Amino acid sequence: MEGTHFAQIINFQAKKYGDKTALLSRQNLTDNWTSISWNDFEKQVSIIAKALIELGVEEQQCIGQFSQNKAENLIVDFALYTDRAILVPMYATSTVQQVDFIVNDASIEILFVGDQTQYDVAKEVLKKSKVLKKIIVFDADVVVEKSDNTIYYSELLSIGAKSSKHFEVTNRQSEANENDLACILYTSGTTGNPKGVMMPHSCYIEAMRIHNQRLTSVTENDTSIAFLPLSHVFERTWCYFCINKGVTIYINLRPIEIQQTIKDVRPTLMCAVPRFWEKVYAGVQENIASMSPFKMGLVTWAVAVGKKYNLDYLRLNKKASVSLRIKYKIADKLIFSKVKKTLGLENANILPAAGAKLSDDINIFMRSIGVPVFYGYGLTESTATVSCFTYQGFEIGTVGEIMPDVQVKIGEDNEILLKGKTIFPGYYKNPEATKNAFNEEGWFKTGDAGILQGNQIILTERIKDLFKTSNGKYIAPQAIETLLALDIYIDQIAAIGDERNYVTAIIAPALGLIEEYAKKNKIQYDSIDDLIKSKAIYDLIASRIKESQVNMAPYEQIKKFTLIKKGFSIEAGELTNTLKMRRAVIMQKYKATIDEMYA
Repeated sequence: MEGTHFAQIINFQAKKYGDKTALLSRQNLTDNWTSISWNDFEKQVSIIAKALIELGVEEQQCIGQFSQNKAENLIVDFALYTDRAILVPMYATSTVQQVDFIVNDASIEILFVGDQTQYDVAKEVLKKSKVLKKIIVFDADVVVEKSDNTIYYSELLSIGAKSSKHFEVTNRQSEANENDLACILYTSGTTGNPKGVMMPHSCYIEAMRIHNQRLTSVTENDTSIAFLPLSHVFERTWCYFCINKGVTIYINLRPIEIQQTIKDVRPTLMCAVPRFWEKVYAGVQENIASMSPFKMGLVTWAVAVGKKYNLDYLRLNKKASVSLRIKYKIADKLIFSKVKKTLGLENANILPAAGAKLSDDINIFMRSIGVPVFYGYGLTESTATVSCFTYQGFEIGTVGEIMPDVQVKIGEDNEILLKGKTIFPGYYKNPEATKNAFNEEGWFKTGDAGILQGNQIILTERIKDLFKTSNGKYIAPQAIETLLALDIYIDQIAAIGDERNYVTAIIAPALGLIEEYAKKNKIQYDSIDDLIKSKAIYDLIASRIKESQVNMAPYEQIKKFTLIKKGFSIEAGELTNTLKMRRAVIMQKYKATIDEMYA
């Protein structure tokens, strides 16, 4: 399938796979999965492509999608590509202001929405927009204000089924070329308005080619869960790769349901951000901590065996001794197989992870117990993957080996610079931002600092996130946050210290575990507010921080911190849609608290 344009790919796959299941989705956890075969996929893509032409959609016109993950997302994607139109996805959690900005910036006349929440936001945008003309609602349960401006997806299907625009559709398909824009992906941005990353089909075609070379174990027999938002480049590109390979995709509707979905599906493939693995790791560690000394000793022995077997031998393509192989089989049977089955990951082939820093401790632990996390690095502007783990020879501490034919070099301030066919051409209607994104030699400036170790990349810090203490010391807050987020009692942490004389932090503790600790240690309290303000809990967190930071430089160590009851959220504007911290918002919101820590 290498080199196949997305305008034709569903047709090719339908001819190849016919009635084999392509997509599965469900509205509720208790529902049975509804399957869509490759033939059905092709039929629905064709119907929607005709319907969109009936609505007047022109070639290279921008069409918006504002929805949680649904099978309809992917059907509409490929209908748009068939019509040579441009997809503009938006995060399901976006606000009226965010949607309004993107609608106006990309001149979106037609917007697909998912559920009631997204419809209500889109309706507000429609009221004041001079651009938006029509809303198409996926979910039949959404209560809409009946008007010519809003129709249900089922009505769009009816329009397409009655349409005679087949010739127009096939004509557009035949004229589709790799220079056509496929998507405009708006980066969530930690400051200011988002920028529209232009993604021509050439970027996706190249991404399919190089992933096909790197990820050789992925086949049509695999199953993948679409868990991350399809509006994110990571999940979108991964799903396109799965479609390219004939993989069956289960669509996870609500992120909160993922743990149950994994157990129901028991997938071989799934993308996740490091935050997911931090939660998994914390849960496993919590379980281990509650074991008897004998069981805890057995787990410790098993993990040590797994580390030696998987990292010291298999990783390096070395044959383990008979003794080690036997020990590993015992460890797997007694411990690892049970952990993986509990998590729903016993069938895992590869589990790509990217989007933020993944702790080496988590990476080592997961690999030791036989969970194949494939850590990588990429950006929206690079069509996701720049580097990722290989099956053998990967190095813990790196973000893997550079993808085939992606060029990487280190520039000023150790900035990672990129060139290649997967690198975007620029930001939509934003020549100034485009100019600033590339150096004079045409290399894309990632904003990430790193080191090249052979053909593997070591990330050191996010250049824009670095802060400088009043003592002149540069500190990478992400390094501090990633380390401390491993602690079972710490749910979220924001390190602070720019132009200050020492480092402090705002910490959202894991409330359930804090309450358990209080009960176990007979700590009296009347409310959660009282508990997190108690000296006993402060001392607990302080001791955990001290233990975690023992190997960090004194100027990097947290001297004071404040515990908060409610963690950082997208809704409060403290996190981006991709769960990155908006430090400026946090600094402003907690200004009085921060100032008090430096008083």
